[in-house]
Amino acid sequence: MEPVLLVGLGNPGDEYAATRHNIGFRVVDALAGELESRPVRSQGDCALRIARDEGRVLLLLKPLTYMNNSGSAVSALLERYALSSERMLVVVDDFALPLGTLRLRRSGSDGGHNGLFSIALALQSTAYPRLRCGIGRAEMPPKSRMADFVLSPFSADEVPLARAMIQAAAARAREFAREAVRTRSS
Repeated sequence: MEPVLLVGLGNPGDEYAATRHNIGFRVVDALAGELESRPVRSQGDCALRIARDEGRVLLLLKPLTYMNNSGSAVSALLERYALSSERMLVVVDDFALPLGTLRLRRSGSDGGHNGLFSIALALQSTAYPRLRCGIGRAEMPPKSRMADFVLSPFSADEVPLARAMIQAAAARAREFAREAVRTRSS
């Protein structure tokens, strides 16, 4: 059975681990913890785990290229496993959505997100599924301070909602994998 690729975008390193921008990494980590998974050695500029979910094979990818260069790792893995972009879901943060909100789209623009832009550039297409995870709040900083905002941790009162969103996003990613397998089998 052809695998499904679940990509979480983020930045490598302890200094970024708990930031808003690393929601994608945290969703992939949640999936790896929920499912039986094992690391795959020597994957170059990415951390890759193979998991099984009710007979489906899931590739859990965290590009280690930093957010702005995610496309190179994603395209290399799609090529290595001969997968189409329709069998891939990219999980990413979105400051335009309120914290806790999830939005799944089958294709679309990068919306100003550098990780999505990098993937679209590498694939030469915006036709790939993405799950946007809202990290925004009612009062957002000015555009000039947006990098500081996305690279900051959640406040203590936001942490429970962020954790719930990570679990909901992991569940939605598993649903996506079921649908991708079902669609391919029909």
